[in-house]
Amino acid sequence: MKINLEYWRQAGPKAEGHFETHTIQNVADDASFLEMLDQLNEELFAEGKEPVAFDSDCREGICGQCGLVINGDPHGPLVTTTCQLHMRTFKDGDTITIEPWRSTAFPVLRDLVVDRTALDRIVQAGGYISVNTGAAPDAHAVPVRKEHADKSFEAAACIGCGACVAACPNGSAMLFTSAKVVHLGILPQGQPERKERVVNMLSQHDAEGFGGCTNTGACASACPKQVPLEFISMLNRDLIRAL
Repeated sequence: MKINLEYWRQAGPKAEGHFETHTIQNVADDASFLEMLDQLNEELFAEGKEPVAFDSDCREGICGQCGLVINGDPHGPLVTTTCQLHMRTFKDGDTITIEPWRSTAFPVLRDLVVDRTALDRIVQAGGYISVNTGAAPDAHAVPVRKEHADKSFEAAACIGCGACVAACPNGSAMLFTSAKVVHLGILPQGQPERKERVVNMLSQHDAEGFGGCTNTGACASACPKQVPLEFISMLNRDLIRAL
């Protein structure tokens, strides 16, 4: 099928950005969105033009590196990662607009690539757990209630892609931060630093320039791993106990 593309071009964080257009013929409907971008770059290279920079790694929906705003939606019209979005989702002759994540905390490095290390710094602010569980058999001997284990696993599913930030009208990373807080906060190993962890991570969240949460729910709706909105409430309860 034929696809008309409007994609963002930006030479660097301080450069002026603009849209460029290109039409690709013969796009396979079973191609992934990133494979379509590979095809775009092959055609641009053949024309003597600079390829479009975009991020990707595993291309299996695990690493979270491939985030793009596609027709106004983080990761596109389906609730999945960009690499798992296939061209059969679109129709012959469609025009697709591709932009990077839009957030003060995610400066554009080049074209569709943004710097998301702010999320790494939030995790780093949480620090380590001080509980020594020993080897794997010893760790498995620590009793954990099933509902707590299930919730922790649900939180650990967050891949840090940043779609929650891109979807939020305030540019908040509270869903991401809450997932990282809840992941350890409801496990026995996470209890010693539980109060300190939530305060430090939220302080870093605000220092990075992310906006405040107003519970619109846009973050959870866009999350490709379906991290639930209730985690933000759980984070807020931990914060109240810590202050």
